[in-house]
Amino acid sequence: MKAETVRYILDTIGAMFPDAHCELNHSNAFELTIAVLLSAQCTDETVNKVTKDLFQKYKTPEDYVSVPLEELEQDIRRIGLYRNKAKHIHNLCRILIEQYGGEVPREHDKLVQLPGVGRKTANVVVSNAFDVPAIAVDTHVERVSKRLALAGWKDSVLEVEKKLMKRVPKEEWTITHHRLIFFGRYHCKAQNPKCQICPLLDVCREGKKRMKTSQIRKDKEHTG
Repeated sequence: MKAETVRYILDTIGAMFPDAHCELNHSNAFELTIAVLLSAQCTDETVNKVTKDLFQKYKTPEDYVSVPLEELEQDIRRIGLYRNKAKHIHNLCRILIEQYGGEVPREHDKLVQLPGVGRKTANVVVSNAFDVPAIAVDTHVERVSKRLALAGWKDSVLEVEKKLMKRVPKEEWTITHHRLIFFGRYHCKAQNPKCQICPLLDVCREGKKRMKTSQIRKDKEHTG
């Protein structure tokens, strides 16, 4: 893909969502880590409802490890996979206390070693909490990147991340990550993308295909 096309995509999405940001409520790196861990296979909206009370009750890693696992499970039971996540949070907090003085490490390679923290979570934490440029690839970023041919249909999540890092200027990684999420969440949705009003239709292979299919369907109905 040509550099001009990438620039056009970034500028267009930037104009649509200039204020895109992390929608998980948090007030520090530790809360963000917990929130992102909880958000796996779960909407940010649900996570925010749960963390509203959770972050009132638990302020530090010590707070989490001082309660029985069952109690923490109950506190997050509205979240998918809550038993697993409660276990991860307990273990993660124990490691933070034992190895990092209760603080979340700033280094990506240390973050990914924490229980329940994958590459995506680590990228979100370093970019939002520590201002380190990163592109976290969630389902929205992956879907949009593939539809717009910024990545290949068969690319793995890691390959999508690498291609975006190569194509997007480093100083724009974090904001681009947020804008791609907003674009995927509110415009280029999985089921009903707004292709007919999309300013990127001219460079979107998926959109062109969908519009063609819907036109063929209309023509058939018309002639039928």
